[in-house]
Amino acid sequence: MHPFCFLHRGASFRIVLAAALLLLLGPQNGCWCYEYKVGDLDCWGVPPPSNSLLYSAWSQNHHFRLGDSLLFLYPPSQDSVIQVTERAFNSCSLGEPVLNLDDGNSLFNLTVPGYYYFTSGVADHCKKNQKLVVAVPSANGTFFPPPAFDSTAPPAESQSYPIVFGPTPAQGSSGTQAAVVEVSTAVGSVAAAVVFLGFTLM
Repeated sequence: MHPFCFLHRGASFRIVLAAALLLLLGPQNGCWCYEYKVGDLDCWGVPPPSNSLLYSAWSQNHHFRLGDSLLFLYPPSQDSVIQVTERAFNSCSLGEPVLNLDDGNSLFNLTVPGYYYFTSGVADHCKKNQKLVVAVPSANGTFFPPPAFDSTAPPAESQSYPIVFGPTPAQGSSGTQAAVVEVSTAVGSVAAAVVFLGFTLM
């Protein structure tokens, strides 16, 4: 076999190998962000008596991550959603909300790790279990201790309550978990593959 053919075939093999490694590393360095329709419902409202803990069960059955978002759908003339502190959540006190959303199509971005507390802005709806707590771990997957649902517990002194929320999503989106963006950090892998190819093909 001609030496050039041998070198050419060897280089092709190394290219295929590098491409395969890049494909394997890419998904591990990427991060999918999801938009969750709260409660898997078309309307944020008072849960039925037969399923009064609907929002609590829904939250516990989902694993939220940084970058995910919560979509609250409701008639703006009949309801709203407010972000509150842990103490206000436990006592259903609506007097001093952290954030008030009332446009009927509210998208809330989970940008900081920790606990997020939401209730209806309508009086007495919170006491009827129209409230939601969402836990978001840190980027390394570390979870926090579960919140203590005790109205007498003082709020954490250093706890912050992010109030960043996104634009209203386009109408017609369906599904509980609609992927809205892919944030990839595979640049390092691409650079490593390029360097690898550069050395092997020299």
